[in-house]
Amino acid sequence: MEFLTLFLTYLAACGAAAATGAMFQPGEWYRGLAKPRWTPPDWLFPVAWMVLYLSMSAAAARVAMMPDNGQALALWSVQIALNTLWTPVFFGLRRIGAGLVIIFLLWLAVASTMVAFWQHDAIAGVLFVPYLLWVTVAGMLNRSVWYRNVAA
Repeated sequence: MEFLTLFLTYLAACGAAAATGAMFQPGEWYRGLAKPRWTPPDWLFPVAWMVLYLSMSAAAARVAMMPDNGQALALWSVQIALNTLWTPVFFGLRRIGAGLVIIFLLWLAVASTMVAFWQHDAIAGVLFVPYLLWVTVAGMLNRSVWYRNVAA
């Protein structure tokens, strides 16, 4: 029962981050931007984020049940805050460069969380690997969009 309660609590935090995706959708502005050929299809984003939010929540719940977890969970809090911030900045404010800064900081926070979780529980660390890979791709996409539309 404790794991389930913790999991649902972390999933609620992810739900707040996911809500920004519903509030600030890509829309015509994003569709009109020059993007690389390797841009993932639109349908993949919500599917990927659903899987990632479930795995992030499971990883956090596992670590939350362990002793001396304060720093690891603090890092989880930082990454979810940055995750929540990126969408309104990029899609809401249409600040591609600011989004790039945020996603770089998000990548650092996700990598740090993954390492900290791994030190507590290998499964929790492994559950963060797909997230780090996805944020890597998203960061490269953000950089490419910035370069093609702002920096050029």
